[in-house]
Amino acid sequence: MNQNVNPPVGFGTVAPLKNVAAAYSVALKIIDRPAGVDGLGLFYGPSGYGKSKASTFVQNKTSAIYLEVFDFWTKKTFCEALLAELGVDKPKGTIAGMMMQALRLLQDDPNRLLIIDEADKLVDKNMIELVRDIYKGARIPVLLVGEELLPQKLARYERCENRVTAYGMANPSDIDDARALAAIYQRNLTVRDDLLAEIVIKTKGVASRIVTSLAEIAQFSRANSLTEIGLKDYTGSFFTGQAPRRAR
Repeated sequence: MNQNVNPPVGFGTVAPLKNVAAAYSVALKIIDRPAGVDGLGLFYGPSGYGKSKASTFVQNKTSAIYLEVFDFWTKKTFCEALLAELGVDKPKGTIAGMMMQALRLLQDDPNRLLIIDEADKLVDKNMIELVRDIYKGARIPVLLVGEELLPQKLARYERCENRVTAYGMANPSDIDDARALAAIYQRNLTVRDDLLAEIVIKTKGVASRIVTSLAEIAQFSRANSLTEIGLKDYTGSFFTGQAPRRAR
């Protein structure tokens, strides 16, 4: 079994943030679990911390099946989406029939990871037992990705919670993460550490806001013919996620 839980060097087009590493570590723990150990994993945290991008990296790295749950989904929609990801053209039938078909297909590759993004919506809709049925029937590793209250929500479903053997929590980005994002998204601009540190503070470490702030700084730099920029050079704004207020 693969005992290495550290992501390899080179994350492709996904910035090598600590949250990407955390999600990958959880995935490897449930994929490479010893015999007799359950294989449900949780990766959770506030919105904007890059959980979906981390999930995309894990999907690409492990050839995982990926589902993103939407608010309008029903049990039937879930089954249809899962079968479509498994290569079934125009899935149809009863929920029970589609679940049985999905289990047969999943059993063909029991080590293949299933990632379910926005999994807290399944809990909210009382559909999380479908996940337990999938795990129990196919014994595949399943990574549930969701908001920060996902563990508490899942605790209401003891039969599911008892299967969880790996946890990972998405944390605010730090200056190392901001530096990595700048290297990916603003390759032609050198952003000094003092400005990166200020970006992290102003954005409260939310990765999506850091990326937007870097874009604003890049635009400012182009307008002022700068190829390198620090805190003392920048007189523009930072994207904080707060709507502008009328001046009094």
